[in-house]
Amino acid sequence: MTAAFTGEEMAFRPGQAAGEIERLIGRLREAILGTRRKGVVVGISGGIDSSVVAALCARAFGPARVLGLTMHEDESSDDTRRLARRLVEHTGIATADEPISPVLEAAGCYARRDAAIRSVVPEYGDGWKCKLVLPSIADTEQLRITTVVARSPDGREVRARLPADAYWQVVAATSFKQRTRKMIEYYHADRLRYAVAGTPNRLERELGFFVKNGDGAADVKPIAHLYKTQVYQLAELLGIPAEIRSRPPTTDTYSLPQSQEEFYFSLPYQRMDACLWASDHGVPSEQVAAALGLTPEQIARVYRDIAAKRAVAWHLHAPAMRLD
Repeated sequence: MTAAFTGEEMAFRPGQAAGEIERLIGRLREAILGTRRKGVVVGISGGIDSSVVAALCARAFGPARVLGLTMHEDESSDDTRRLARRLVEHTGIATADEPISPVLEAAGCYARRDAAIRSVVPEYGDGWKCKLVLPSIADTEQLRITTVVARSPDGREVRARLPADAYWQVVAATSFKQRTRKMIEYYHADRLRYAVAGTPNRLERELGFFVKNGDGAADVKPIAHLYKTQVYQLAELLGIPAEIRSRPPTTDTYSLPQSQEEFYFSLPYQRMDACLWASDHGVPSEQVAAALGLTPEQIARVYRDIAAKRAVAWHLHAPAMRLD
C-alpha cells in the first residue's frame, strides 16, 4: 500500500543532508579543478541560495580561493548588503564590492522601465517606487494579469494592470540587473582564472525563475538539483547565520519590497516544493490538498501552473540554435 502524501517527501531524511554536503564538495573539486580553474566566483546577495553556494565553495576550495561579489544598485534592499557582509564574516571568503547603478543608468535600465510604468501610471516619476505582483494561483481560476504597484514619495499607493507590451518592457529592462551582475562575475572569473558558480535551486531552474544569460548563466550550478526546502536544510548544517536563514525569499529586483511568492510562484516555497514533487510523482490533487491545507481545486490549478511554467521555461534552457 502506497504511503499517504505528507508534504515532506522532498526534504532530506536524517543523515542525508550531511552526506549531500560531502558529495557536493567532492563534485565541486572534480568539476572545477578538472577545467584548470583555480577557484570560484559567486555573486552573493544575503539570500539563502547564494549563501549556501558560497559556503559549499569555501569548504571545497578554501576561503582564499572563493571570491564573493556584492553587486548592489540604487534599488537594492539594505538587508542585501548587510546580510552579505554577515555571510563573508561567517565563511571568510574574499570579497569585492561592485556597485552596478552606473552601468544600469547608462544602459537605460531605469528609464526604459519607468517609461513602461508611466503608460499606466502617468504620474510615476522621481522618488516613486514600484514592484510587480500576480494574484495567487491558489485563489483564482481567472486569467492572472500582472499588476504594477507604484508608491509615491508621500506614501500614496497606485495599482494598475499592465498590458502585455508594458509588462514585457518592464521585465526586459529589469533584466539588465541580472545580466550586468553576470558580466561582472565573468570579468573577475577571467581575471583570476576562476569559474562562476550559479545559485538557482530546483524550483527556480525547473519553473524558469531566472534570466537567460543573467542569473541563469554559470560554469557550475551546485544546488540546481535541490528543492528550496533542501537548501535550507544544508544551510543549517553549514552554519549559515540564522539571520540569513530566517530571511523570506525575495527578488530584490524592484524598489518596493517583494517576495518571490507574489512575483512569480504564488505560493510559499514550502508548498511549491511539495506541489512540484507531487506533480512529478503523480500524487492525486486530493492527497496533496489534504496535506497542505488547500482544496483539490487549488492544487489542480497549481499543477496546471507548473506545467505552463515548464512549457515556457524551455526557451530559457535552450542553447543557441545552430542552422548547419
